[in-house]
Amino acid sequence: MSILEIDDKGRLTIPKEIRESLNFGKKVLVINAGDHLKIIPLPSDPFKTLHGAFNVNKPFRELRRQAELLAEGEAGK
Repeated sequence: MSILEIDDKGRLTIPKEIRESLNFGKKVLVINAGDHLKIIPLPSDPFKTLHGAFNVNKPFRELRRQAELLAEGEAGK
């Protein structure tokens, strides 16, 4: 755990040890979680990270229809 200071411009410097241990790139996602912030490192090449993650054997139209039905069901709740 580290206690960090915010500079006059609102910037926060994450210590090198933390950046290296979490494999931080140039960008992070900051989420306001109410009483605290969540900082999530983003990959430098998100498409490379997702490569092969969506290997499906269904046609696009069928996938789209499933997504529409799911969205309609969620909207009806």
